[in-house]
Amino acid sequence: MSHFRPTRAIRAGVMALAMSSLVLAPAQAQQRQVPDSAAEIQLSFSPIVKRAAPAVVNVYATRTVQQRSSPLFDDPFFRQFFGREFQTPRRQQQQNSLGSGVIVDPSGLIVTNNHVIGDGTEVKVVLADRREFECDVVLKDEQLDLAVLKIRGNGAVLPTVELGESDGLEVGDIVLAIGNPFGVGQTVTQGIVSALARTRVGITDYQFFIQTDAAINPGNSGGALIDMHGRLVGINTAIFSRGGGSNGIGFAIPSDMVRVVVDSARSGSGLQLPWIGADLQPVTADIAESLGLDRPVGLLVTALVADGPAAKAGLRSGDRIVSIGDIEVYDPREFNYRLATMGVGKEAQLTVDRGGRTVELAVALAPPPETVPRDEFTVRFRSPFAGATIANLSPAVAREVGATYDGEGVVITRIDERAPAARVGLQPGDVILTINGDAVRTTADFVRLAQGDPILWRVTVDRGGRVIRMAFR
Repeated sequence: MSHFRPTRAIRAGVMALAMSSLVLAPAQAQQRQVPDSAAEIQLSFSPIVKRAAPAVVNVYATRTVQQRSSPLFDDPFFRQFFGREFQTPRRQQQQNSLGSGVIVDPSGLIVTNNHVIGDGTEVKVVLADRREFECDVVLKDEQLDLAVLKIRGNGAVLPTVELGESDGLEVGDIVLAIGNPFGVGQTVTQGIVSALARTRVGITDYQFFIQTDAAINPGNSGGALIDMHGRLVGINTAIFSRGGGSNGIGFAIPSDMVRVVVDSARSGSGLQLPWIGADLQPVTADIAESLGLDRPVGLLVTALVADGPAAKAGLRSGDRIVSIGDIEVYDPREFNYRLATMGVGKEAQLTVDRGGRTVELAVALAPPPETVPRDEFTVRFRSPFAGATIANLSPAVAREVGATYDGEGVVITRIDERAPAARVGLQPGDVILTINGDAVRTTADFVRLAQGDPILWRVTVDRGGRVIRMAFR
C-alpha cells in the first residue's frame, strides 16, 4: 500500500476548498458533498514526474581489461631475464557497471556518479524513450564522486531537468528519487528530506549530503533527487544498508555542488576547487568547555601553510573560525564544501574568534598551487615498490590524489594493481615519510632508498592523516 503525503500548499488548498464549501453549502448538505473538480478527487506527483523523469537516463559503462594468463609476466624481475618475446597473449575481459544519470543541459551534458563509470572505456546511455547514445567522459572527480558525460548526438532534441538550489531545502520537504534500481527499469520513489549536512558518511572528501528516506537501491547511483518544483536538488549516491537493499537511509550530493562541476564541464577549464592552506579541527565538547563556550561550535586552526591564502588574510594558528558568511561551521568537511560551492576567484568572509575578540577576515579562494616540480618517477627496477609512480608533494598534487599535505614529501600517484607495490599494501595517495628510518623528502631521495637490498623493508606512510608503519620483505 502506498501512502501519499500532501505538501503544505496542497493541504492548505484542500482545506480552503473544504472551508468555503462548508460556508456556502446549505446545512443539510454539509455532511455529504459531490467534489467540484478533479483536483478534489485525485492528488498526484504525476505532473512532476512527467516533467523530470524523461531527463533521467540509464548509464552503462564497460571496461576492457587486458589479462595475461600468468601473473609472472607482470614482474619486472621475470621480464628482465626472459624478455617480451616470452609473454603469453593478452585476452579481453568485459566488466560492466550500471547506474543512472541526469541530463542537465540541452547540449547533452549528463551528471552521474564517478563510481558509476569508474575507469570505463566505453559509456552508453539509454533514455526513458529508449533512444541510445554513446557518450564521452568530459570530467570526473573521484573525491567528489561526480562525473559529467557528453552525448555524441547529431543535434538530437534532449529533455533536461533544471538545477535547483539545495541550500533552500528543509528537513521534512517532500522529494522524489528517480533512477534504475537493480536494472529493473526507471523507477520513481517518494520520501522526505530526513536530514541535511551529513558529513560523517565516509563517501567523498567533500562530505555534505542530503539524507532522504525515499527508497534508493543499487542502480539508483547517479540518479535524480527532485523537489516539488521538478528541479534537481541532489544526485543520489549511496545508501546505508546491512543487506544491500534500501533501509530508508539514502544520501545525495547536493545540487549546489553539482552546479560547480557542471559549470566546469561547460567552460572546459577543468575542475578547480579552492584551497586556503589551513589545517582545521572541530571544536569538541571538551574543547568548548576549556574555552568557556556554552556549546561546541567552530573550527580551530591548527596549522597554516606559509604564504597560503589563509595566512595572507591574517588567519593565525589557534584562531577559532566561527562562521563562513552567515553560516556557522562545525566540521572541516562542511567548511571545504562551503568553499567549493563558492568557487575559485571569490572571497570567503570568515568570522573568527581570537582569544575572545571577534575578527572579520576575507580569504581569497585560489586553486591549490604546484609549489615544486612533480618529478614523477615510475619504479621499474626490482623492488617491493615496483609498479608505483611517485611524485613530489605539493598542494595541487595532494588535491589530485586525495593525500594529506603537510609540507615537503613524496606521494604515490598511481599503482599497477598487479604489481609488487600493490601486493605489499601500498596505495595511491600514500605519502611516504621514511624508508628504513631515512626521511623521504624528494623523489630523488625515494629512488636512492628504494634501490637498497635490506633483509626487511620498514616503511612509514601517511594515509589520509593516519601514520601507518609497514614491514615487508
